[in-house]
Amino acid sequence: MSLAHLLTEARNAASSRIDAVSTEEMLRIVNDEDSTVAERVREQIPQIARAVDAIYERVAQGGRLFYTGAGTSGRLGVLDASECPPTYGVSRDVVQGFIAGGDGALRVSAEGAEDSRELGSRDLLANGFNQSAGLDVLVGIAASGRTPYVLGAMQTARELSCLTVGLSCVPGSPVEQAADIAIAPATGAEVITGSTRMKAGTATKLVLNMLSTGLMVRLGHVYGNLMTNVQTTNEKLVDRAERIIAAATGAAPERAADLLREGGSVRTAIVMGKRDLSRAEAETTLSDAGGVLRRALGE
Repeated sequence: MSLAHLLTEARNAASSRIDAVSTEEMLRIVNDEDSTVAERVREQIPQIARAVDAIYERVAQGGRLFYTGAGTSGRLGVLDASECPPTYGVSRDVVQGFIAGGDGALRVSAEGAEDSRELGSRDLLANGFNQSAGLDVLVGIAASGRTPYVLGAMQTARELSCLTVGLSCVPGSPVEQAADIAIAPATGAEVITGSTRMKAGTATKLVLNMLSTGLMVRLGHVYGNLMTNVQTTNEKLVDRAERIIAAATGAAPERAADLLREGGSVRTAIVMGKRDLSRAEAETTLSDAGGVLRRALGE
């Protein structure tokens, strides 16, 4: 695939004189281009929804979600994965991200690592992919749609009969062709030619937000728009947990704090408060409901 013909490598006429304008005008050019990204992602919602439903179907049976990428794409995947445990209370195994060049590449670029298909395959297997007997899912992330490291991992995932999702910003790319479900917001030419950490990176972050949030909502880790599996690991999160309990139950702040202490978790506290149950009774009710709060509340 010729790099010169990629949409993400094209020159942007709107920014052709960005080095010759005032700082304010320079930033308006960047902002104007950024404003187009959400619409490009919106056009992909049917594909994103297919991916969320397919990922949920597998994760609900014990599968896991893996992200892989190089450079900015890899960093965004690792970022999204790392934020799922504290926000939704899931194990670190449920959503995993890895990057070409390893964790060191999160801070220091290891651009050469992306050129090896073999390394992509090897890293995928080294991270424990397919320990769930065909239920694991791989999301290959590559703004250009042609990163060998990502394509190697996707090929291995397909050989293992696992679902592959391709996330790129170039429709018709090799990543799209290698995927069972392809998501390709066509963000076009960057303000700085080829700098895909900009519009393409923003689009990637928006899509990853949708994939992980959609999965967690479907798994029952959200009640209304409240993160009812939040882990109370610092003062801010304890305060948030108490406010969530108060909002869900209508309890006064002091009562919400008592429920959290007595219940040990936000979900248990909410069931205790709304159904007037003991902790043991609430935990049994949640277990019988598969951990889904709305179901446990009879709603």
